[in-house]
Order: sequence, then C-alpha cells, then structure tokens
Amino acid sequence: MGDPIPLLQELIKINSSTKAGANEAIAYCEQWLTDQGLPVKKIENNGFHMLVCEIGQGDHTVVLNGHIDVIEAEERQFQPYIKDGKMYGRGTVDMKAGVAAFMLAAAKLKDRPLTSRVMLQIVPDEETGGINGTKFLTENGYLGDFIICGEPTNMGIAIQSKGVLQLDITVQGKSAHGSRPWEGTNAITKAINLFEDILELPFAQESSPMFTKPSINLAKIQGGTVYNKVPDLCEMSLDIRYLPDQSPDDIVHQIQAITDATVSTHMCNNPVKTTADNPYVKALGESIKRITQLEKVTIFGQHGSNDGQFFNEYGGSAVEFGPVGSDWHGENEMVFIESVREYQDVLVNFILTLDDYLNNHR
Repeated sequence: MGDPIPLLQELIKINSSTKAGANEAIAYCEQWLTDQGLPVKKIENNGFHMLVCEIGQGDHTVVLNGHIDVIEAEERQFQPYIKDGKMYGRGTVDMKAGVAAFMLAAAKLKDRPLTSRVMLQIVPDEETGGINGTKFLTENGYLGDFIICGEPTNMGIAIQSKGVLQLDITVQGKSAHGSRPWEGTNAITKAINLFEDILELPFAQESSPMFTKPSINLAKIQGGTVYNKVPDLCEMSLDIRYLPDQSPDDIVHQIQAITDATVSTHMCNNPVKTTADNPYVKALGESIKRITQLEKVTIFGQHGSNDGQFFNEYGGSAVEFGPVGSDWHGENEMVFIESVREYQDVLVNFILTLDDYLNNHR
C-alpha cells in the first residue's frame, strides 16, 4: 500500500475534465480513503463534490490541497502508460501525482502520534478558478497555518504567485465606407493601439524580487461585421497576471486614464505572498534535502495562479510544491515515477519533523 503509482494510474483513467468526471474522481478518492480507515467528509457546493480528511492534533495545521480536475484532452491521454521511468497521461503531474501522494501520505500518517494536524483537501475545480471548491472550503472554515498545493514544481518550492486580473474592454470607433477608411475611426486598430499603449504603462514596467514584470496577454479580440465597412466597435479581453505587491485597482485606473473605452473586470484573484524566511517553508526545505539528497532547494515564484490564493485573507501561508514532470496541459504530459515516490516521502518526513523544527527555530 506504500506506493502511490498504482493509485495514480487509476486516477488518470478517470476523465475528470468535466464536473461529472471530477465528481467521479472524487467518489473514487472517497472510497479509497475510506478503505484505508481514514475519516472522510464529502462536501457539495453547486453540484461540485469535494473531500476533507483530517488527522492528528496539535497547535499547527498543515493543509494538503490537491485538485482532481484536469483540462480536456484526447481519449488516449486518459490511458496512462509508463516508459523510461516516466508516466504519461493527462493529469499525471498537474496534479493527480500530487493527489495520489497526498492520499498515500495521509494513510501512512494516520496511525502515527502526530503533533500537528493534517487536513487533506481534494477539490474539483482549480483549473476553472477554484470558486466552487477551495474558495468555498476556506469561506467555511477549512483553514490551516501552512498550505501545500501539490502543483508541479520539479521539487522546488514556489512561495509566490502572480494575481489574476481579467479585463473586458469595449472600444468605440466611427463607421464609414470601406473604400474611404479615413472618414471613420477603425475600432479594431484603435483597440490594438490601446493594447500597445497598455504595455507601456507604469505597472507593466514594474518588477519584484521574484518576477521581472507582470504578464499581459491579449486573450480575445472581436470586431467588424462586413468587408466594406470601417468597424465602429471592437471588444478585447486581457489576462493580466500582476505582481504580488501591485494593486489591481491601480492597474485598472492606469488603463482608464489613457482611453475612453469601457473597461470592466471579468475576474480578479489574489496573488500568493509567502516569504522565503517563513519557518514552514524552511522546514519543508529541510525535508526535501533530507529525502532527495539535494544540496539546495529552489525557491521561486510562479507566473500562474493556484488555489493557495484563497487562504491569504485568513492568515494561512501557501506554497506550491510538487514532483518532477513536464508538458502539463500539453500532449505529452508526464511525471517521473521515482519523483512521485520521493515527493510522498518528503511530505511524510515534513509532517513528522515539523513540530521539532518549529520548536528549535523559534
């Protein structure tokens, strides 16, 4: 029962790219955890199912947060296979390997005399924003002091992530006959020019200790109706990943100051701001070195978002930490098998040694 690889294979076989598929995967995890004698609570929100499993006791609570949903893929990608020490398939590293290791770690720890509380959370919707899963859990008191999101990090610790600001911008032009474009104002070219100007705004030039700049993606653009008319309306959508210390309100104000276009916010999610000197981060780093024989642990910031963001406002310190793999969301997503096993061992070691580490490093 100590090997996470058979469980990982079974999880990959479940196409959890839809709500129904994610719920099927949640049901599989619930049965597996129950079979290991672990206490499991199934929670439902807006038709999404999720699991919470709590073991241990003590002054510190560590949350192991894993999402079971994946992005869509071809049917063949839900038939996992192993080659040259790597397992291929959708969700191998993002992040069913993390979930499988979490589950095995909980099973290994359940009968140990733990001095910290461990809360395993398995959620259904990280890939689509986490609103119905982790956000709902945090709002209902399922919180911790230190949160490990098992996203792929190649055994490094991602202590920060950019925030998400998604904007819809409606640009007005002036219509005219296509043969006389100088008599109108082309809303499409006006929108593109606005995008180029946004790239030069002060917020777009800023950096932080972990990031050289924000990420600004022109995600969608739509305008024009017929060939022989100057388009008088263009809608574009931006996906801005802002730096941890930037203000999304300030970013919107900067954009509004240079345009007469209508700017509306589609989504705004928080960054993760955990610091490198956080004692839990240091304790995790020691466990990584102890198990993997690495001399130095990579500490870095992620450009993408993760469910750790939802713990921020409640005082929890979140990180991403996961096994070694590549091409997540791609055609050849894979995870190194031995890395998954090492990852599980790191988690167990971290939990078992955490209290002593914190007491010795006050």
